[in-house]
Formats: sequence, structure tokens, C-alpha cells
Amino acid sequence: MSEHPLKVFEKLDPELLRTVNESEEFTFTDGALPKKFKLLIAMVLDTSLGSVEGVKVLAGRAMEAGATKEEIGEAIRVARLVCGVSTVHVAARGLKELF
Repeated sequence: MSEHPLKVFEKLDPELLRTVNESEEFTFTDGALPKKFKLLIAMVLDTSLGSVEGVKVLAGRAMEAGATKEEIGEAIRVARLVCGVSTVHVAARGLKELF
């Protein structure tokens, strides 16, 4: 996996990085929704925001948490329905290195 996208904050603002990491850990733990579903939700939110790098990182993390390529594809279908076809283009750019 590539370098953590927030690595710059290790020197710039370590307290901010710590807070973000704690929030991420809190958010992405298994609960009523399994971790992989939470990561898929975050991935499709990033498609709607145009974040290619976010799609790439979150899809990889979702797969590490047990998500299949079929689950990733179906999540992107939902994003396309709700947010439009541009989400498919963003997802394609983010996923091309993974598949």
C-alpha cells in the first residue's frame, strides 16, 4: 500500500493526526455493521466526492476486511443510482490498480 495520505501531519500537527486516527479506529470497528461494510460506505462516499485516492485506499482496506470485488461493484452501483454516473468514473480511476 502507498504511504499514508496524512503522513505529513506527523511533523506538521501530530495532535490532529492522533485525533483523526482515533476517530477512524472508533468508526471502523465491527459493530452493528461489520467493518467491511463501513469501509464500503466510506468508499462510495468518496466516489461521490471525487476522491480517487480515497476510493483506492478504502477499497483496499475493505478487501483486507473481507469485502469481495462483487461487493465493491454492488456498492458502486448504489452510489451511481444515488449520486450519478460520475461516481463510476471516479471509482474506475481509483480501482484500476487494484483490479
